[in-house]
Amino acid sequence: MSAPVCRPPNIAARLDRLPISRWHWKLVVLVGLATFFDVYEVYMSGVLGGVLAEPWRLTSFSKSIVVGAPFFGMIFGAIFLGMASDRFGRRQMFMYNLAAYSLLSIASAFSTGVQMLVTFRFLSGIFLAAELVLVDTYLSEFLPRRARGRLISVAYAIGFLAAPIVAGLGGLLVVKTHFVIEGWRWMLLGGGLGALVVFWLRRNLPESPRWLAERNRPQDADAVVSHVEREIERQTGRTLPDVGRGAYQPVRNIPFSSMFRPPYLRRTVMMWIFQITQTVGQYGFATLGTLILVSKGYTVSSSLLYTALSFIGAPVGALLAVPLVERLERKILIIGGMAIIGVAGIVFGNSTDPTIIVIAGFAITVCNSVVSSGWHVYQAELFPTQVRSTAGGVAYSLSRLTAGLLPFLALPILDHFGPAEVFIACGAIIAITCLDLAILGPRTNGRSLEDVTENSHHPTSDSALQFAVDASSTAPDAKPLST
Repeated sequence: MSAPVCRPPNIAARLDRLPISRWHWKLVVLVGLATFFDVYEVYMSGVLGGVLAEPWRLTSFSKSIVVGAPFFGMIFGAIFLGMASDRFGRRQMFMYNLAAYSLLSIASAFSTGVQMLVTFRFLSGIFLAAELVLVDTYLSEFLPRRARGRLISVAYAIGFLAAPIVAGLGGLLVVKTHFVIEGWRWMLLGGGLGALVVFWLRRNLPESPRWLAERNRPQDADAVVSHVEREIERQTGRTLPDVGRGAYQPVRNIPFSSMFRPPYLRRTVMMWIFQITQTVGQYGFATLGTLILVSKGYTVSSSLLYTALSFIGAPVGALLAVPLVERLERKILIIGGMAIIGVAGIVFGNSTDPTIIVIAGFAITVCNSVVSSGWHVYQAELFPTQVRSTAGGVAYSLSRLTAGLLPFLALPILDHFGPAEVFIACGAIIAITCLDLAILGPRTNGRSLEDVTENSHHPTSDSALQFAVDASSTAPDAKPLST
């Protein structure tokens, strides 16, 4: 007879009462570097589609395949590797995913034709998708609830630095040959080699204590949290408020099928609709912006320049999201950002003036980053630890499906009707996204993960213990550590 599964006492309370320290910032940076490669791949897809169209004589269909290949791979990675991280652990999958992506990205740089390039980019997408799902899950399970949104936004601000870098490198590299290697191949090599460096830097990341607790490893979970507590006390020079040890609590088994029953069904429906529709606004401009400008008659070089200027808005928006994601309710922030994307997209599609094009593109990328940062915080808060990566991964796979299909749907509209019609269609879909979130999305700001997920019917207040922890952690007379 198997031993009962028990959760170690006060793991959540002990993590939530920690003051933000160098330990947290180091974790955010190391994990956030993974988001850089996701953004790098998304924006590079559009650059490759525009640059390879003429020398490789790509048809509209083959161009769509080149742009969409990594997204189709992400469908499988988000689902199956997301499940694997719930089963085998966050840290272990972090390491495997990044190593595999790095090697496949390097291999794709030596592609000799469309089929080989598409194959390697499809495979690299499988492992990259799980990486991004893990970023949300891992950070949300470590970070204190009052700073969770702000710090996850910082992680994505690191990632969105890739947007102007990709566009700038596209303008400098892809149209020329450097050291006997074509420029676009250097972009693929850069992504793969950079991922190898991050793989080495992250080799000592700890396992998520919340995951350890749910896998009936209470001693391991306690050891991780105790180590973090000692490190933060050393860094801050202050004692941490005592939350007591309490009794071990039984863990309720939550199968994935629970996501399709109350109280989680409403959230599952909301996430699936959101992920299917938000991709149009989130990735439509990133992957198709250069191609749309070329269709307006601009040269590839000019299109890359205007795109690069627009993409500067990506890190700006990510930094803007850092204070906003805690000051505004997450769902309200996301809805506002999506609405601006819809309006700016219509302006971008209808304009022929380079200045207006760049301003509209800048507004789109700023809001894309705000929405992305807010959503990645939000979706990681909606489901229990036992199925957090699986639920997020399955929903995320739907966005990758839409992103993969988007070139096949948008490019024919672009070829037959024009860029204005493309963005009008996008605006209508964005309106559905906003309504979905407004009607079905719960509020999550400032609540512990356990409060959001275990009290799913109503926004109940936190426990008296948690209230006491908050009060003691902010008390002005907290005693410093003796030295």
